[in-house]
Amino acid sequence: MRPVPVSSAPALLAVLTLLRCPLGLHGCSLPPRIKHGHHKDVSQFLSFTTEVEYECEEGYILVGAAKISCLFSGWSSPAPQCKAMCLKPEIPNGKLFVEKAQYVSPETVLIQCDPGYRMVGSPRISCSDYKSWSPNVPKCEKKVPGDHEILRTGQDISQCLPNPQDSKVALELYKLSLEIEKLEQKNGKETRL
Repeated sequence: MRPVPVSSAPALLAVLTLLRCPLGLHGCSLPPRIKHGHHKDVSQFLSFTTEVEYECEEGYILVGAAKISCLFSGWSSPAPQCKAMCLKPEIPNGKLFVEKAQYVSPETVLIQCDPGYRMVGSPRISCSDYKSWSPNVPKCEKKVPGDHEILRTGQDISQCLPNPQDSKVALELYKLSLEIEKLEQKNGKETRL
């Protein structure tokens, strides 16, 4: 075996130290852990820097730099985050102000019901860290006219029909149609449950 020249001995010692303990030489702590994700060492063999790459669990998206490197003063950038992804909420008889296929936590969406429908629940929902909407996705239900609307309709009918008895029958038929509509809505809700 040939002796190692004295001038190359410190370089050889530095390489061996890096191979044995690459993070210790640069003063970096262990790579930061992240919720809903993990990292892996992607450093090049015999490299003077340590590089790690982050990945997220299924259903989460990486926000920030995927790769960070150990520099002399510490990590090149903060660790990224894994943010939850929520699917577009389905709202029959309603619409979203901003429609996308997926939303990232803590994104908030605003919902509006179609004309003739009223909102049951909050019009503003947010994508939570658990990949679900909070509060729950609201429903848009058909508006049922109140008593004042029935009276207004009765007045309109009485002006159109010459005989007061005809107006009374027409108003009773209208009230009956509203009751049937309420029962159909109630029956539809029970069927969905």
